[in-house]
Parts: sequence; C-alpha cells; structure tokens
Amino acid sequence: MIYKQFQDQKLSALGFGCMRLPVRGGVYADIDEAAVSEMVAYAMAHGVNYYDTAWGYHDGMSETVMGKVLSAYPRESFFLASKFPGYDLSNMGKAEEIFEKQLEKCGVEYFDFYLFHNVCEMNIDAYLDDARYGTYTYLKKQKENGRIRHLGFSAHGAYSVIERFLQAYGRDMEFCQLQLNYLDWTFQDAKAKVELARSYGLPVWVMEPLRGGKLASLPADAESKLKALRPQESIPAWAFRFLQTVPDVCVTLSGMSDFEQVKQNIATFEEDLPLSEREWDALQEIAREMTGKKTLPCTACRYCTSHCPKGLDIPELIKLYNEHSFTGGGFIAPMRIGTLPEEKRPGACIGCRSCERVCPQQIKISEMMKDFAARLQQG
Repeated sequence: MIYKQFQDQKLSALGFGCMRLPVRGGVYADIDEAAVSEMVAYAMAHGVNYYDTAWGYHDGMSETVMGKVLSAYPRESFFLASKFPGYDLSNMGKAEEIFEKQLEKCGVEYFDFYLFHNVCEMNIDAYLDDARYGTYTYLKKQKENGRIRHLGFSAHGAYSVIERFLQAYGRDMEFCQLQLNYLDWTFQDAKAKVELARSYGLPVWVMEPLRGGKLASLPADAESKLKALRPQESIPAWAFRFLQTVPDVCVTLSGMSDFEQVKQNIATFEEDLPLSEREWDALQEIAREMTGKKTLPCTACRYCTSHCPKGLDIPELIKLYNEHSFTGGGFIAPMRIGTLPEEKRPGACIGCRSCERVCPQQIKISEMMKDFAARLQQG
C-alpha cells in the first residue's frame, strides 16, 4: 500500500468510502454486515487505514455498521472520518446533537477527521451564519477538545462557493474533499478548485475518482488507445493513476461495493505509477470526447446574456444542463438550480430566441431551456 504523509501521520493513499456498501435485497439501508466485515478485514490486512462514513450514508446506517465492523480492530490502527450533514438545511443548529449521536453510532470517543459536508450553493449562507447556527464554533471547540483530530470540508459547489467558505474559515481547515477525476478536471473546474485549495495550503481528498462508475469502463476506441500505452493497466486503474499524478492528492476515496472491487483497488495502490505527459494528454482527449457527445459547445462568451430580456445567466445554465445531461440526472444541477429565484431558472425563458441570433456556436438555447425545465420537473 502506498502511504501519504499528512502532518505527523501516514495515511493510506486509498481510502475506504462507506457510501456504497453491499446491501441485501437492493435495500439501501439494509447493509450486508458480514460482507462488509470481510471487505474491511482484507483492506486492513493490506494496509488500508482510512475509513470515510457520514450521517446520511445508507439512510443513516453506514455509521452504525462501520462502527460495529471497525470495533474488531484497535482504535489506533485506523483513521475514521465522518461529517456534519449540512446538505440538509433542517440540520443547521443541531451540530452538538448530531455530533454526539455520531460518536455513539460509531462507538468511538473521537473522529480522526471530521468535515463540513457538501459545501454548496444551497447551504453556504447557513454555514457562514455562525451567529445563528454555530456550526463552525461548535466543531472548532470539538477540535480543541480533541474529539475531532483534524477538521476539513467536502464540496460539490462551484469555485465561487468554495472560495467564500475558505475566505471565512480557511485558517482553520486542514484538508478539503473534492470531486476529482480526469473527466471533471475541466468539466467541473476541478483543476481550478485544486489550485484554490493549494493556495490555502490544503491537501486534497478525492471523492468520485471513477465518476460514479462512468470511468470504470470506456468505449472500445478509448480502451484501445489506453491499452496501446499501458497494456497491463486496467481501465479503472487509469483513473487512479491520473490522481497519482496530481501532487495535491493525499487520500483517494473509493466507494467499494463488493470484495472484488476491494481487491482490485488495493492491487492498483500497491504501486505509485503517475502518468507521463503523453498518457495525461490521452486521458484528457478521451474526456473531451466523452463530454462532447452529450453536451452543448458553449464557450461562455456571454454574447447571449446581453440579449436576454429576462436577464438569465445563460452560460451558467448551459453548464448545468451539460452536467445534468452527461450524468443522466444526479443532484448537482437540481441543487444549484434550486438556489436560484424562479425568474432566473430555465423555465423563465420565454423562447424569444434573441440570444440565439448572437450565439457564435449556433446553440439552440431556447430548446435547451425548455428541455432543461422539463427534466428538472421530472425530478
């Protein structure tokens, strides 16, 4: 197992994500504890020492099951991470109640790593309103008391949201967790977010390294390109090798759902094999091909916005439409759209086509808006 130095600790470069554990009968909350125990036993035996759970994973059962499974091992033999569930605004103001319950569910006296969960457009104002909700003050106090050893945050929000959070709390953050993979390097501005974290001296924890499984297999022509470069490398391993090339990355979390995935991922992380420049470029080309087939070619020139009688931020809406189309749904686009006033959402478009007359890419913007509004309504 490869290890990364974080302050005075050595963390396994592969972290065990506990959001996609094996379940019984397809029921998300019914975790197969025996299967998890087997997976964790193999992971521990092969050097994985970082385990990442959260309040909402598996409808609240992930923390409970992981607490039971990990109780079989000495507390100092693993690092346990959990998070304050700020993705649900009804939890704001309940930091103490939830934190105490999390410790109880996990059967521990402290968390090695604890995060503000999913800093995004929906909750940034509440996270920053410490006078009203006290989340930051409470978690900082727990760190001072040793019940949180290291404090950080995860984020699916836009660059500007992460920047606001860091401007307020960056001095007390020790790490950040970002959606990072070779597709999102440009598609979700991950490169800029990594650079922002670097400017605050923060190492990066990676979530969604395989983009929810989309990078575990590729079209035949893409696979052929990669096999020509590294015949022995599996397709999922390419996504991990990409992350091994980004110097800011400390821990890469993989939400492993079965024993075979654990074995394969651990085998990949037995070696540190970063990409050459040629290999990096090949992956970026594949990423462009993947997104280009399902997305609109907006360059954010913003000619359209000056011609929109409704004042819509068309480039941003196209960006979110592209995310929603490529992912086949997901939560990011609806989450961000939900923070906009009704008059700034896709459904506010009146179809006048003024924007289309000045679009250099000849995008049928009015049709996109209509389609986007319909998709969002379908949920």
